Amino acid sequence: MYGLESALDEVRLLAAAVEEKSPSARVAIFPPATLLSRMAHAVAGTPIEIGGQDCRPEPCGAFTGDIAAEMLVDAGAALVVLGHSERRAYHHESDALVAAKVAGALRAGLEPVVCVGESLDERRAGLAVATVERQVAACLAEVPVGCSVVVAYEPVWAIGSGLTPSLSEIEAVHRAIRGALETVLGRAGGAVPILYGGSVKGANAAEILSAQHVDGALVGGASLKASDFIAIIEAA
Repeated sequence: MYGLESALDEVRLLAAAVEEKSPSARVAIFPPATLLSRMAHAVAGTPIEIGGQDCRPEPCGAFTGDIAAEMLVDAGAALVVLGHSERRAYHHESDALVAAKVAGALRAGLEPVVCVGESLDERRAGLAVATVERQVAACLAEVPVGCSVVVAYEPVWAIGSGLTPSLSEIEAVHRAIRGALETVLGRAGGAVPILYGGSVKGANAAEILSAQHVDGALVGGASLKASDFIAIIEAA
């Protein structure tokens, strides 16, 4: 829940930098719904893609305050984040609901970025791997062959805390996610990008992105300023 009209200036700076530097990384921004259309317009013609932060499973209906995947597409979105830990925690979203949202996003032609990750209690109990394996299986079991999806691993205890798992811990969970994807989606599961999210910043991005099975980053606070986000993009 960050971003007013002034944020468009940061996005224009980011777009200019991406066009100048032509990084190899794919770059997408997920603004609040109030800025989505204006941000899509601001980056039109550049390599930057736009996504929504959530969607409801249904294409329309009497769901005041909610946003359908079709509405995101209409506003200029190509992707949508689903199952973020904050949605799971604050809105009590279950794996079943996330799976329904994934289906809704695919129906509308959006590429879902599905978040999985363990809490601090689950990590301390040795359940990190079991947690993400369960979430992958439950949230992606009904994805049709040929549909594009992305998975983002975000250890809940690391988000906004300044804490980051060790590289070996990140690699172990990402390896488990890859295995779960291949179990659920077959051969296609081997090609699904797996992002890491949790206190990613310019100072640690290169190290994290060098880890095995880490295909990119889901960036939070460090994406609010173009200069900070550019440093992460360059590290990729």
